[in-house]
Amino acid sequence: MANTRQEIIEELKQLLEQDVMAVKDQVDHLKTQFYSSDEAAEVEATDAEAEVPAVDPVEEQFKALLSQYKAKRAGVAAQQAKELEDNLARKQAILAEMQKMAESADADGVMANLQKMRELQATWKTIGAVPATHTQEIRKAYQQYQEQFYDLVKINIELRDLDFKKNLELKTLLCEAAERLQNNDNIVEASRALQQLHDEWAEVGPVARELREDLWNRFKAASTIINKKHQAYFDELHAKEQSNLEAKRALIEQLKAINEPIVNGEAWSAKKWDEATEKVQAVQSEWRKIGFAPKKFNQSIYDEYRAECDRFFHSKTEYFKEIRDVFATNLKHKRSLVEQAKAVANGEWANGEWTKEKWDEGTQKLQALQAEWKTVGMVARKYSDDLWKQFSETCDLFFNAKREAAKGERLKVRGERAAKAAKAAANQGVDGLRRMRDRLQQEIKTAENNILFFTGKSKNANKLVEDMQRKIEDLKKQLATIQDKINQEED
Repeated sequence: MANTRQEIIEELKQLLEQDVMAVKDQVDHLKTQFYSSDEAAEVEATDAEAEVPAVDPVEEQFKALLSQYKAKRAGVAAQQAKELEDNLARKQAILAEMQKMAESADADGVMANLQKMRELQATWKTIGAVPATHTQEIRKAYQQYQEQFYDLVKINIELRDLDFKKNLELKTLLCEAAERLQNNDNIVEASRALQQLHDEWAEVGPVARELREDLWNRFKAASTIINKKHQAYFDELHAKEQSNLEAKRALIEQLKAINEPIVNGEAWSAKKWDEATEKVQAVQSEWRKIGFAPKKFNQSIYDEYRAECDRFFHSKTEYFKEIRDVFATNLKHKRSLVEQAKAVANGEWANGEWTKEKWDEGTQKLQALQAEWKTVGMVARKYSDDLWKQFSETCDLFFNAKREAAKGERLKVRGERAAKAAKAAANQGVDGLRRMRDRLQQEIKTAENNILFFTGKSKNANKLVEDMQRKIEDLKKQLATIQDKINQEED
């Protein structure tokens, strides 16, 4: 609502860009506002005190705009008036022709006049409105001459009755069609169809005088039922639209509640964003189920809803953009740890010399890498499982190899003990040799079972398997030597 005279002028300028015939009430209201404003009163007071007529430039500008409005309105009114007058002249010409035929006593030209009357009726329907002051008289004259033509013209009575009968059949069909529309559940479609039936009714000529009122009442009664249903439908629709508006406003409040922590700068975790996203998506799903709000609110309520959704998803995008940068850094770090772990497991730093000291040193390196791994943050889910699998399997490979190496060392010690025992057995007799043989056989069996469970895949793991196989061969040679001695003693 404009408050100052300058604001009133700006609003009047905008109205001049619109249909001047449709803004009369708004212009009159602005005029009242302009001359009743405090500024206007102040100017009048100043002029009165000065006792000198003064020119108010603001008022002059306002008057100039009013003059433009009046000129435009006068131009449009003149054009409309000319069109109405032209229509009036055309209809008066038709009425003159109809009057001649309605008052003619010449029965010889009945058929020609009947055809001409129908042509004049068709032309009449194509002509628009006339000045309001002539509308009723024009319509009355048209109806009068039309009915006079059919009632008074000296035509063959059979022809007249035939025309009436034909019109009666047509209008009866229109009544039946209007009555069937009551069964149409689509009331909007039924209302449109009814309007079409009314147009067709107006095009059909008269029926016998004694049937006209009853036939029209039948048609009007069927029309009244449809019109009442149509009104009830739109009353219900408007009530539903108002309910939809309230439901949409409630959903917008839910979105605002979700967005409030974001607006206040509260920090959220990825899990919190996921939970909030589910809530927003649920609101969006509910929104799609709701029908239209009243037309004057439809766009504004949608714009408010869209703004809240955009605020949420824009903030979410910014958050995850930052997260992706952190994830990228963590991904690079974890890949580096995987490569370092592989280097330790492959023995590149140990030059292939796996002594106990080297195994212990490798263990310390891997444990340090494992500790560092725990300090690195998350990476994207599509990389997380694979990286952890590589890192953990690499560590497992090293520690498995270390355990197998320890077993190999124990086999070596056992072999040395067996050799000493064999040497000693050469002095205790056959029983001692047999006990040594049994012990070697058990050690060989144990070693062969252990080697079956070793699944190392690196070149160093394969080297451990080869070492164990050589040690087993040594044990078998010792066993063969003892067996020979046993055989010699028994011989």
